[in-house]
Amino acid sequence: MSKPIVALIGRPNVGKSSFFNYIIGKRISIVEDTPGVTRDRICGEANWRGRNFDLIDTGGIEPQSQDVILSQMREQANLAINMADVIVFITDIKQGVTEADKDIALMLKKSKKPVILVCNKADKYGEMPAEIYEFYNLGLGEPYRVSVANAIGIGDILDAIYDNLPEENENEEEKEVIKVALIGKPNVGKSSLVNKILGENRVIVSDIAGTTRDAIDSEFENEFGKYIFIDTAGIRKKNKISESLEKYSVMRSLLAVERADVCLLMIDANEGVTEQDTKIAGEAHEAGKGIIIVVNKWDEYEKGNGTLEEYKKNVYNKLSYLSYAPIIFISAKTGQRVHKLFEMINSVASQNALRVSTSVLNQVLNEAIAIVQPPTDKGKRLRIFYMTQASTKPPTFVVFVNDKDLFHFSYERYLINQIRKEFGLVGTPVRMIVREKNEKDMV
Repeated sequence: MSKPIVALIGRPNVGKSSFFNYIIGKRISIVEDTPGVTRDRICGEANWRGRNFDLIDTGGIEPQSQDVILSQMREQANLAINMADVIVFITDIKQGVTEADKDIALMLKKSKKPVILVCNKADKYGEMPAEIYEFYNLGLGEPYRVSVANAIGIGDILDAIYDNLPEENENEEEKEVIKVALIGKPNVGKSSLVNKILGENRVIVSDIAGTTRDAIDSEFENEFGKYIFIDTAGIRKKNKISESLEKYSVMRSLLAVERADVCLLMIDANEGVTEQDTKIAGEAHEAGKGIIIVVNKWDEYEKGNGTLEEYKKNVYNKLSYLSYAPIIFISAKTGQRVHKLFEMINSVASQNALRVSTSVLNQVLNEAIAIVQPPTDKGKRLRIFYMTQASTKPPTFVVFVNDKDLFHFSYERYLINQIRKEFGLVGTPVRMIVREKNEKDMV
């Protein structure tokens, strides 16, 4: 079973994201004085008095809005309400009770979930402000006065959350979870793929590039295993990042790459590999993550004899440093080949975490040296004493040699290829570190 879920609900710009960031202890939700900045549900793990729970920050609800994005935000908040075990309804005491607050309160009462009513921006210490009393009219019980900006009253909210959490199930078994980040430039279908996998409108999908501004976590479990899909904001070219909001989103996408075990690099089949794709792919490669190249919108691409193999060849030509990454052709819209992703994800995650014993590794090394002798330079030959694995994620090997300067890049590439040939290591970068060791030390 998953952890209890606590959802933060309220109108735009009442302080939900600031509250979320304060509780989680990280700047996960984007905080900006622009209504509607947090468009999707953002999830983070919190702990209070020894209880772990997932805290969901939602886009602000504007119940009567006909705006496309705002109406989808309302739908997202409804999903969060349905998922939640406890709901924290945040209002703005300075603005008083609005018609939108009344509509939201009605929605929450219908949910039959425990609701904690919070009046934020009560920034002054001392007596209870008179403005708080009108919030009793919402019919949600006693309101809590807080000031997130000044950290007033937050402990009381956490105590109220704790008191309303469902009882713990001590027999929970936690499976190993694979974290999968969907990366790529805006509007290539990352959110559509997440929605297709989850079977619900989990992430806002629209034709407006850059709709997903934050990195969104979605838990999913099926017969293949347990996953967390991280849908990221599309990474744009730096010269197009003018808003501070966009800068936050790019940073968030790169952090999502860091958190992931496997990255799905999504490419629009109709556009092919672009300069932006090479930049994004480079970030995942440098971070040492498992990578799968996902060519989306394949159902829209005009095909002929040999189209698929020719397309693969073009992809690898432009992403030559990702020659180890498998390619899959899908349609997030129709679901074509989406089910095949899970076995690929499991395989790549396993390869990225592969550990090889030193004895087996050195057998492979000795065979490789016998086939192709180490290079010489000015009469001096490179001697390779032995190799050991230093770490995983990605597999990283340390080679001990007599002279680092003799260990040319071409020979390093040869050894890595031999290791791949023997152990597979499909979908993962391989690192090699060279260390000098005196022959006297080998005695």
